[in-house]
Amino acid sequence: MSTALDRLYALETFGIKLGLENISRLCAALGHPEQAFTSIHVAGTNGKGSVTAMAHAGLVAGGVRAGRFVSPHLVDLAERFVIGSKPVAAADLEQTITDVLDCADALKASGTLSVHPTFFEATTAVAFELFRRARVEVAVIEVGLGGRFDSTNIIRAPIGAITSIGLDHQDLLGDTIEAIAYEKAGIIKPGMTVVTGSLPGEARTVVAAVARDRQADLVEADSGAHVEGEVHDGRATITITTPGGRYGPIRLALRGEHQIGNALVAVRVLEALQRTGRRVPGEAIERGLTDVEWPGRLELIEVQDGPPVLLDAAHNVDGAAALAAYLKRWHPERPTLVIGVMHDKDVAGIIGALLPAVSSVVATAAETPRALPARELAARVTAGGSDVPVRVEPDPVTAVEEALATGRTVCVTGSIYLVGAVRDRLRRRAILR
Repeated sequence: MSTALDRLYALETFGIKLGLENISRLCAALGHPEQAFTSIHVAGTNGKGSVTAMAHAGLVAGGVRAGRFVSPHLVDLAERFVIGSKPVAAADLEQTITDVLDCADALKASGTLSVHPTFFEATTAVAFELFRRARVEVAVIEVGLGGRFDSTNIIRAPIGAITSIGLDHQDLLGDTIEAIAYEKAGIIKPGMTVVTGSLPGEARTVVAAVARDRQADLVEADSGAHVEGEVHDGRATITITTPGGRYGPIRLALRGEHQIGNALVAVRVLEALQRTGRRVPGEAIERGLTDVEWPGRLELIEVQDGPPVLLDAAHNVDGAAALAAYLKRWHPERPTLVIGVMHDKDVAGIIGALLPAVSSVVATAAETPRALPARELAARVTAGGSDVPVRVEPDPVTAVEEALATGRTVCVTGSIYLVGAVRDRLRRRAILR
């Protein structure tokens, strides 16, 4: 690992700190790189990564010099920063990290910053600076956590999206749908057009009130729109009609029926961007839905000499429920589940959603202090009263090998960190095939 990356990862010891003071002062000292491009800001409990990826792919297909900032990454930090169709070059990333951290150190030494920036604050500043140096025209920025006090929220985006709202990160965002909706709605700026996916009624009320107070234009993605089509082998072929255009029939690149709603949000976001004067042709919007790559989300890998493996980074109850619905419909053989969950998640809710759709469980743990130990996770599965057999294998790679030996389809889920720990090895086996 490079010295620059070492310095950046060392900031993880400062944990999570919601607030805009540090990132605001850091970006001011850098000369406000966040103002060098047009932003699209995407929040949501689930689906925000998919919408970010689709919207970015549509921009690239339309010839726009577009950037994408997402978190977390699966394997390599560079995955968070995409310019055009590729992650940023390693040399550019290392130089930018060095420059941003040198700036932060100087601010700390002068007393301008009272504390060091967190890992995510520094990473966000790195993204903005990378995009400025690359002369990005439009950047699609995924919210890290919440919205109101997320480091990304210093941008003044003309277009935003709130894809979904459910219970997650209650320790930081609040215990109710209304409280979480208020935090997500914190990305709404005066005059913004904000596109919403299908939200619970109480969340819609909160978001609409914030939009009204800030004189923002609220567009519910399904308002005035019509989607028709069918799902085959887990992937949807659809035609979308909105007040602004007609798209399709197109086969979505991303698996799962829930991606239909995400696709509609992405279309309405890009249509809203067009109304600001940025041309994105209809065929480019379609290609954003058909060509997008978003690894680790219902990603099916055919491995050599073994059953297929489905990777899905479902890390909360709503995500687990969507995965379970997919498994029940498209994998009635009930796959073997390899699962690792972070200790601060609703473990019982995630397990309860998934167990009816699987035949057996291998409990494991990603290599992070946040991970629930494999043995404790297995005990939680057993305590749920299910008769699904459970094994313990702390090492994720070995856990997948044990699951492959059952001869059934294998589903790996519960955490993006777990998916990242096994994906590269599985892909190498697929290539060898």
